[in-house]
Amino acid sequence: MDEENDNIIVLNDENGEEVPFEFLDLIELNGEEYVVLLPVEDEEEDNEEAGEVVILKVEDTESEDEESYVSVDDDEILNKVFDIFKEKFKDEFNFVDDEEQ
Repeated sequence: MDEENDNIIVLNDENGEEVPFEFLDLIELNGEEYVVLLPVEDEEEDNEEAGEVVILKVEDTESEDEESYVSVDDDEILNKVFDIFKEKFKDEFNFVDDEEQ
């Protein structure tokens, strides 16, 4: 039995539309937490960017039960978080380095 849907989270995009993501990992860097998410693609979509992960910073909210995710504009932080993720999952995922293309 495959239980893929266990790590699916749904976020609202800037248009208020719900977008499903697969939760891959939680990375801690410099006392901050970042989630690594993979957009859940429709089977029919032929997307060149398939497999590109999304990294968002975790921020606490007023509610103890909820977290807020915000985009990260700092490329240095994004690269560090992604490097940690790649090292952690090097045996599970086949990473493609854009610079090698």
